[in-house]
Amino acid sequence: MMQIGEVAARTELSLRSLRHWDEVGLLRPSGRSDGGFRLYTEDDVEKILVIRRMKPLGFTLDQMSAAMRDLETLRDPAARQRHAAARARLGAVLAEATERRARLVVQLGMADEFLDQLGAQLGSR
Repeated sequence: MMQIGEVAARTELSLRSLRHWDEVGLLRPSGRSDGGFRLYTEDDVEKILVIRRMKPLGFTLDQMSAAMRDLETLRDPAARQRHAAARARLGAVLAEATERRARLVVQLGMADEFLDQLGAQLGSR
């Protein structure tokens, strides 16, 4: 089990983000120490990394939470009757993520053009 500081360092997230995600129910740590400190497992870290990867794509907390529930459903053999619905919802998330990434690539290209243009004007490129 890891304390929040170690998890924050490993995931390159702030303590504030991890605490917020716990408070809103997006990702709760697997345990608490006797002193009440949040304790995380390797599985928790993997879930945090999934959420961290969704963030730049502009997904809302509700959308991330729904995706995390569906991923948990797929990992649960006892939830087989819900697997098809979870897969369908995650397929829609994948399609949306792909579209959002494509838009980011276009924006990044525009940013690169701007940097090149400005650099040329300043004589540094």
